[in-house]
Amino acid sequence: MTRQATEQATVSAHHPDGSATVLRDDGVLVDAPAEAVAAGGWRSLRPGQRVTLVRDAAGDVRGVLRPV
Repeated sequence: MTRQATEQATVSAHHPDGSATVLRDDGVLVDAPAEAVAAGGWRSLRPGQRVTLVRDAAGDVRGVLRPV
C-alpha cells in the first residue's frame, strides 16, 4: 500500500502547459505538474483558489483536488 499525504494550499499561478504553482499553508511554493492538476479533474485553476495537494511517499505532488 502506498502512503499518501494531503495538505491545503492556494493556487499562485496556473501555467499554459496545465501545470500550476501553489502556496502551501506553511508559506512554501510548490510546483504541481500538469498530470497532477488533470488528476483532480480541473480544466483550469485561478490564482487564489484553495486546493488540496496529494503527495506520494517521496513528496511528489500526484493530485490537485478540490479542497476538503
